[in-house]
Formats: sequence, structure tokens, C-alpha cells
Amino acid sequence: MAQATTPDVVVCGRAFSSNDLETIRGIIASEPPPNRRQIAAQSCQVLGWFRPDGRPKEMSCRVALIRLDRLGVIRLPPPLTSNGNGKLHHFGETLVAPDQPISCGVGRFERIETLPVQSAKASRLWNEVIQRFHYLGYKPLPGAQVRYLIESDRGLLGVIGFGASAWKVAPRDQWIGWSSSQRKSRLHLIVNNARFLLLPWVRCRNLASWVLSRCARRIPQDYETRYGYRPVLLETFVERDRFAGTCYQAANWRYVGETQGRGKLDRYKRRGLPIKKTYVYPLTANFRRVLCTPESP
Repeated sequence: MAQATTPDVVVCGRAFSSNDLETIRGIIASEPPPNRRQIAAQSCQVLGWFRPDGRPKEMSCRVALIRLDRLGVIRLPPPLTSNGNGKLHHFGETLVAPDQPISCGVGRFERIETLPVQSAKASRLWNEVIQRFHYLGYKPLPGAQVRYLIESDRGLLGVIGFGASAWKVAPRDQWIGWSSSQRKSRLHLIVNNARFLLLPWVRCRNLASWVLSRCARRIPQDYETRYGYRPVLLETFVERDRFAGTCYQAANWRYVGETQGRGKLDRYKRRGLPIKKTYVYPLTANFRRVLCTPESP
């Protein structure tokens, strides 16, 4: 009788086979004992985990290793410093609500910008806003990512963040029409709008769809500048029972179906997560040809 194949473990948009996990365990057990940064660096080299520009994806690998450790499939050494791994995030409250709500049309602002988060101060502000006002709270975005502050002449209006795409989503994958091997090799060309928040005191008609349209225009160049490649498709997931997805529809995102309410590690098809509506937005007219080009021999 043929031996059953152990299912891959998928974290941070990458599938780790049983052989991959054994390789990582071997790196962890090597002498002299490596620290977490060294384990990530060696894992990238051995497993061939590189960005399209050839640089190792060490930060993504470090996040993936922590998640594998939490799942119990590997055991990392303790961190060398108190860097917050495995701990709750605590943020101060530096953002103060204005005396009056910001309520006007988009055209009434003298200035609105989507500014990439590039400094530690901007990063702390983005994290604080998500922690305080987003219903999911703060978690680091997975994989390659770009975060923006939505700034105006009247102050901060909100934040938005884009990160690694979902590993496997039936409605999206059927709509694209790609094979499993194509998906694995080109998944980085899809970017997930993982977080989007307008501050509670901001009540501006059409602002959300304006932000989405502005981000769609600048994301290809921002990703190429930071990571050396241009994404061709955006995706997002909207909780069906919580939101209508109106701003995505107004920004010409396309609804392609609903998720099944299962997590990425749900191997037994037990539903337990909220059903989400899946929306996509092509960044280039030939996105399907780019994603579905036949594999080279």
C-alpha cells in the first residue's frame, strides 16, 4: 500500500512540505546553535526563498518561522532580545480626535495624499490606528507589503495596507483560470488589500473609493521600487455579514464569489470563519496572460 502523503503546511503564502520542515529542523539543530535571524537567512538559501530581484526574503521567512513555531511543527530557540515575538502588542494613544467631525466632499480638500509608510514614526502611527479603530486589531501584514497614511490638509483621514495574497481562493483562482503550478510561481503578482480604515470622525462621501483608485494607480510602481517587480492584480475579502463592499464596487473592483469559511489549515473542511465576498481589481489589461503563461519546460 502506498504511503499517504503528508499535507503541506501553508503560512505567509508559502507551502512547506514535510521535507522543507525537516530541513528547517536540521538548520535549527546545527552547531553552533544559530539564532532566529541566522535560521531565517539559512532557510532562505537552502529552500530557495528569494524575491524576484534575487534578494532573500528574510523578513517573510522570519514571520513564517514564528508561525510554524506557534503551530508546533518546528521549535525555534528563544529570541535574543525582547522583540515582541509571541507577545501582545501595546500601543500608545498619540492620535487625538478633532473637536468637529471632518465632513465634506473629496473635492473640498486642498490636499489629499496616500503617503507610503517609510519611517518608524509613520509605522507606529499606522499600527496605532489599526489597533485602536479596526475591528480586527493590529497584526503584522504578511510578506511583501506597502502601507499608506491617508493625509490631508485637515489632518489624517485613515490608513490602508497591502500585503501578500491569499494562498488558495476558489472563486479567485477559477476566475483567473490558472493552474496550481502557475499559482505557486506567480502568486506574488497578486497583492491583497488586507486593511483599510477611515477614522471614525471622517465622514466624506466617495473618499473610500477615491483612496482605492489612487492606490491602484501607484501600487505597481511602489512595489517595483521596493521589491523589484510589478503586481498585476489586487484582491480583497469583505466579511459578508459585516460590510456591503460598496466602496470597492464604486472603485470598479469586480466581485468574483464568496469564500467557504475555512482557514488555510482547515484540512477537514470544517467551517468556522466568517464568509467573505471576494473582490479583484486588474492593474494591467494583460494580467491573465501574465498569470497564466504556460510553464517553461
